[in-house]
Amino acid sequence: MSALLEVEHLRIEFPTRRGRLVAVDDVSFAIQPGEVLGVVGESGAGKSLTGMAVIGLLDPPGRIAGGSIRLEGRRIDNLPYEQIRRIRGQHIGAIFQDPLTSLNPLFTIGQQLIETIQTHTELDDKAARGRAVKLLHEVGIPGAEQRLGAYPHEFSGGMRQRVVIALALCADPKLIIADEPTTALDVSIQAQIIQLIKRLCREHGTAVMLITHDMGVIAETADRVAVMYAGRLAEIGPVREVVKAAKHPYTKGLMGSIPVIGHAIERLTQIDGSMPRLDSIPSGCAFNPRCPEVFDRCRRERPDLMATPGDARAACWLYADRQRRGDAPAATAVAPAHG
Repeated sequence: MSALLEVEHLRIEFPTRRGRLVAVDDVSFAIQPGEVLGVVGESGAGKSLTGMAVIGLLDPPGRIAGGSIRLEGRRIDNLPYEQIRRIRGQHIGAIFQDPLTSLNPLFTIGQQLIETIQTHTELDDKAARGRAVKLLHEVGIPGAEQRLGAYPHEFSGGMRQRVVIALALCADPKLIIADEPTTALDVSIQAQIIQLIKRLCREHGTAVMLITHDMGVIAETADRVAVMYAGRLAEIGPVREVVKAAKHPYTKGLMGSIPVIGHAIERLTQIDGSMPRLDSIPSGCAFNPRCPEVFDRCRRERPDLMATPGDARAACWLYADRQRRGDAPAATAVAPAHG
């Protein structure tokens, strides 16, 4: 099966008076139709910038300085604004962290849904209204017909996020970029939104790039997970393998910092230090100052993703012997592990 989305050697830069800052450096991954790829990392890792680059919403002066982004084989990162805007509505949907930033407070929910539907389809007013009601039903909003006339402030946070998901589905997109879609919600509402995203993926065959800092959300939702650190991929692989048997020392630290129900441990793992600033990323592996398994090569050479004893790939010199034996597939050809 050919990939729906292919990101190859993506590089995002921010020009400053002191020179160019590289925020995303040589990131490659692919997403298959109907697959959920979780992208996880600390604040500043570059995960949201990667998502914004895919949908053409990088804020200036940020720019794509290298690499390519392809949707169904068609390159989309170098298209004119109007073309990428049409693709963003018809083929790629977006769900953001705060639903109030995605909804216009001056218009009713119905007006916003109907306008979005008619922008990307040829439905008349009656048909567009019917589709808006159907979408609200689908995302679990009770009394959908009556709620079309309500304004965003008349909905709770969880219900607003459901409306945003309905907006993202208006044109039946093939891919949804979900950037921290549950962060601003209560834990019980988070679980409902996660289940909703999973169900919509199954029913619509929609692929999802799920960006979050919450490994619990990733473990519950994603098929594969990409772990980012300082603008690069540290590890990518099937979610079950990465969660249960992480390979990269950074991923091991993330997993060890999460308490496990039923396992009594005296102290959770702590990753000392903090992520480097963009203008002071160390030479070699960016994680080396914080890594408990660091050795000399880590300080001198920057590792690329390489094969590990499993299906995941990690950018870590601990696995250099396997790389030399030629065990590693191409960076964008990591096979998905559904379920």
